[in-house]
Amino acid sequence: MVSRIRLEDRECPLSTALGYAGEWWTLLILHDAFDGYTRFDQFQENMGISSSMLTARLKTLVTNGLLERRPYQTNPVRYEYVLTDLGRSLRPVLLALAAWGNSRLDPAERSMVLVDAATGVEVDPVLVDRTTGRRVDNENFVFTAGPAASESFRTRYADTVPAATDATDAAVRRTADSAPDGRKRSVEH
Repeated sequence: MVSRIRLEDRECPLSTALGYAGEWWTLLILHDAFDGYTRFDQFQENMGISSSMLTARLKTLVTNGLLERRPYQTNPVRYEYVLTDLGRSLRPVLLALAAWGNSRLDPAERSMVLVDAATGVEVDPVLVDRTTGRRVDNENFVFTAGPAASESFRTRYADTVPAATDATDAAVRRTADSAPDGRKRSVEH
């Protein structure tokens, strides 16, 4: 991981994520990888990035476990760069960034849009809670200290939310057990 993370930010998941993928070229390489690019010359041609910069970024992506380097030719040996499970798990982040970027533009000014592959209809990705299906991109959802938080994080988030009670937990479970149309659904607790 990138060593630019300050000591006090090491427990922050945002700092950790930026350490893996917070650099301009890194995100663009990952975008190309999601579009099916795997070879050095494909990345370079598409982005116009220098060989030395691309080599450095690919090495970092491999070291961080986001891409896997595999030989695809033996004489001379040439490698391709394939997304790992960890790398593929960043797809929602790139989709959200692209959607945010498009939201700032008039629809006629968008050069790339996300569509349903089966229908071609444009979609608008949103972030939702897996359990309840509620959107979490508003002020009703806030960060708070987690179980492994340091004292400084606990202090930072001390006034964020009241401590969960058994009644609150039960209400959340009831909400999670009902589908948006009111039918019961199976949810692991």
